[in-house]
Amino acid sequence: MTIKDLRDEIADEVGSILSADFQIGVVATDMVPHSADPAITFPNLDAKKQGAKLIDTCVLYIDIRRSTELNLTHKPRTVAKLYSAFVRAMTRCARHHMGHVRGIIGDRVMVIFDRKDAFTNAVECAISMNAVSKYIINKHFTRGEVECGIGIDAGKMLATKTGVRRKGVEQAAYRNLVWLGRPANVASKLTDLANKAEESVSLPIVSAAFQPPYFGLGTLPAWQWKEFYPSEFVRQLSIDGGLNRIKHSDPTFQHMMILEKTIVTRPKTAPILMTETVWSGYKAANPHDSSVVNGWFKEITGLKVPGYQGKVFSGDVIFTIFTEQQP
Repeated sequence: MTIKDLRDEIADEVGSILSADFQIGVVATDMVPHSADPAITFPNLDAKKQGAKLIDTCVLYIDIRRSTELNLTHKPRTVAKLYSAFVRAMTRCARHHMGHVRGIIGDRVMVIFDRKDAFTNAVECAISMNAVSKYIINKHFTRGEVECGIGIDAGKMLATKTGVRRKGVEQAAYRNLVWLGRPANVASKLTDLANKAEESVSLPIVSAAFQPPYFGLGTLPAWQWKEFYPSEFVRQLSIDGGLNRIKHSDPTFQHMMILEKTIVTRPKTAPILMTETVWSGYKAANPHDSSVVNGWFKEITGLKVPGYQGKVFSGDVIFTIFTEQQP
């Protein structure tokens, strides 16, 4: 096959799939589908159709924080054992809480839950995973360096298959489902942001004083102080040619000082982050749970999550059974 043949075949296949008459058949489900589900199919270019399933669910991601540093500070064999232990332990947690592992890439695990009790199972799964990371896995590392980040969102997810069928040794690589939907994207972003230290920058700030109007009654009013970024303050200045001096555009200006101001660019986050939809669903299903009654998950402000504008709730919650002495 020449490169021209390759070009023409790819163009033909892409055009067929993206044509208006190519149909995606979607079947709604309450149960997390698996790769062998007959309703989920590869693209059929002859029949011009493809099967997919849609589920209203919770999506959870978890991975190890600072995995790059772990790779640099430990031998490859140690990191390999850590990844194996971590993925195995998190998979066990998922199964215990009725979750279905639907993706493992390195140390990142993706878990999806059946619609029934999805909020409860997802949040309690996250709590178990957090506890396992802290009190089972981390105890094997003397510097206490193994920490995890967990993100959860909820909504509609479409399960489909992409690519082509393969046989022989390559078959297994093409069996995984592809999960499409905002919840996976948001949960993944939350995982990236979870269990991170506060980040801040120090910037110079001009603190300027202004004299409020005085009408000759009583004592002079106190100066009013306002803060400006230096560039903003400079734009308010001009040259008085007659007096050969710099003047401020506001005649009530009296005085200024240069200060250093620390601005938080990213707040400190706990190991578990979830969207408002997840937290509201969990509270509605478990109004008397300790984490709800005691407010262990709190709204975190100032956290920017790409693709998500709602509230985020953060918590470092565990099941205390994991802190007890193990046999």
